[in-house]
Amino acid sequence: MNITQSSIWQALQSQAQAMKQRQLRELFAEDPQRAAHFSLELPHFLLDFSKNQLDRDILSNLVQLARETDVEGWRADMFAGAPINATEGRPVLHPALRGGMPDDVAFENTSVKDAVAGELQRLKEFVVLLHNGDLVGYSGKRITDVVNLGVGGSHLGPQMAIEALRAHRKGDVAVHFVSNVDGAQLKDVLVGLDAESTMFVVSSKTFTTSETMTNARSALAWLQDASGLDAAQLLSQQFVAVTASPDRAERFGVLPERVFRFWDWVGGRFSLWSAIGLPIAIACGFENFRALLDGAAGMDLHFREAELESNAPVIMALLSTWYCTFMGYPAHAVLPYEQALHMLPAYLQQADMESNGKSTTRDGRQVDYATGPLIWGQTGINGQHAFYQYLHQSPEVVPADFIGSVAPGHDLKGHHEILMANMLAQSQALMNGVSAEEVGRELAAKGLGGAEIKRLTPFKVHRGGKPSTTILLKELSPRSLGALIALYEHKIFVQGVILQIFSFDQWGVELGKGLAAGLEPKLASGDLRSEDGSTAQLIEFYRRVTAGEAKAGSEPAKAEA
Repeated sequence: MNITQSSIWQALQSQAQAMKQRQLRELFAEDPQRAAHFSLELPHFLLDFSKNQLDRDILSNLVQLARETDVEGWRADMFAGAPINATEGRPVLHPALRGGMPDDVAFENTSVKDAVAGELQRLKEFVVLLHNGDLVGYSGKRITDVVNLGVGGSHLGPQMAIEALRAHRKGDVAVHFVSNVDGAQLKDVLVGLDAESTMFVVSSKTFTTSETMTNARSALAWLQDASGLDAAQLLSQQFVAVTASPDRAERFGVLPERVFRFWDWVGGRFSLWSAIGLPIAIACGFENFRALLDGAAGMDLHFREAELESNAPVIMALLSTWYCTFMGYPAHAVLPYEQALHMLPAYLQQADMESNGKSTTRDGRQVDYATGPLIWGQTGINGQHAFYQYLHQSPEVVPADFIGSVAPGHDLKGHHEILMANMLAQSQALMNGVSAEEVGRELAAKGLGGAEIKRLTPFKVHRGGKPSTTILLKELSPRSLGALIALYEHKIFVQGVILQIFSFDQWGVELGKGLAAGLEPKLASGDLRSEDGSTAQLIEFYRRVTAGEAKAGSEPAKAEA
């Protein structure tokens, strides 16, 4: 079925053109109860989507679009363990990692529930040993620092969660992250660490990820230089692996009891709920990691059981589809007014864009509509002094998510009220703007004359009508963070279903990896005639500069006169 040919799609296209001529102020004036009609209160937060460019008829049609694209059927298939990741022939079972499935399912004749429970118990036992000081390095010193070596989902999720839960840290083991194959990052992390008390967690689904394995080998060399010991002893004592390929990890030299497993049905960007979340459990304690999983499982239950009209992930997906696909707004900003959530925009950037940045429908056709927005953003207060000028007065419209918490994550007086007032003011300002008449009255009240008012007014007008959604958490806790992340996960899935694409593969990521593997040896030598002119020129320049530096380094220093 080509959904673009349906009557509901055509109706939404017409409504989008009409809505562009409306002002949000008008919508609130027409419906004094609009805020109540366009909001949902869940256990951990209030979702207020009343400041969006839609009315009840549009929302009703969007829900009908979700029904006609069988969101309910796809949702049921996902939770039943059907292989909805069709291009890779896999089910999508990350909700099983947190207890969010209604029933146990089997994968390759194995109970998923039992497999997950067994691995969680192993994680718990390991974290207890680490926190109790029972794990030591090669000299007998207890492990005080853990360095996670991973990239993409193997680092973004855990690092984001640890930052978000900074008020819930447990124990005295410090967790560090290295994701970039640029050796500068690894060197910067290692310079402050003691080799005798540092453990490395190598997180890689395949255990062949070039960047991660390069960092792992360099970390091992660092330990060898410091200790003078052979690789086997160090790998067995100060390395841990998290992978879906345990055999490769063991061949690398990690002891079987230090290899923690997740499975092919876990997508990298949805993997923080698995053993990939080991750094979270280390930094925040296993109990808080369990609470994170429980919060996500609660959102799974809401997503499974709530009617589409009152289903928070579905509403979020409908809004994103409305703006990106029908209204023609290509970008979406994520603006947390909570310093602890400063990594959330980057995390959601990967989760959303790696999932729905596609141009092929499930039946192999090229799409002729936008399938997902460019996700960007940063903490709100910093953004106000950076790019909010663009949000307010650029002719472009960028829908935004404002995320804040009623309870502060600190005990400093006066700070949180200023923060929350700014968040509420910014969403209000984007909605209402400032008209020419209002600017004129303001300038006149300051004593300016008519000519000066006329000259300045065009520069101070804000046309408003810029849509936003506000997610107001009761508090930022492990449970509420789990619910928040799962909210966005399911939103991404629903949007993919509506737009008839596969959200759980990432062939665009694989393409670059393969090309890089072929180009790496050519940086040193080799025939470049098969490369395009630009790539060949860049490699030739790289070789020339490298050769020049090597020659300069080999020349004897000249004595000063």
